[in-house]
Amino acid sequence: MEVKFRLANFSDLESIIRLCNECFQEETSMEYATKIFKETEHNDDHLYLIGEVDGKIVAHSKITVIKTIYEKMNIYAILNHVCVKPEYRRGGIATKMLDEITRLCLERNVKTLELWSNNVRIPAHACYLAYGFHLDDAGFFSKNIV
Repeated sequence: MEVKFRLANFSDLESIIRLCNECFQEETSMEYATKIFKETEHNDDHLYLIGEVDGKIVAHSKITVIKTIYEKMNIYAILNHVCVKPEYRRGGIATKMLDEITRLCLERNVKTLELWSNNVRIPAHACYLAYGFHLDDAGFFSKNIV
């Protein structure tokens, strides 16, 4: 299956939100997505990657590049909302997307990729491990402040 990857533009936003709402059982509104996309669309540290098959968006990942003043951390990227439309899974699209993510990050001097993934996404975890990610010996902590 031929998949083409590119950075998303505003006209892709509705399809991205539909895909992520499907894959992650979210309910992100177009109003919210539009606001945030407009705020970050010209910032090279916020990348929305999409994969298309026959002109249809079937894969997506958000890449956030973080530049630090700390040598050990250096420049790293956090990946989230890594997803492939269910009927297109098991065809190598996720691996090809990770290849493209790696290429984009290397262009930006990223030294480490970090990935957020919900505990229930066991098949996705197998893909990440096969790609060379490892499960860190740390917990992911969060706190709602609003």
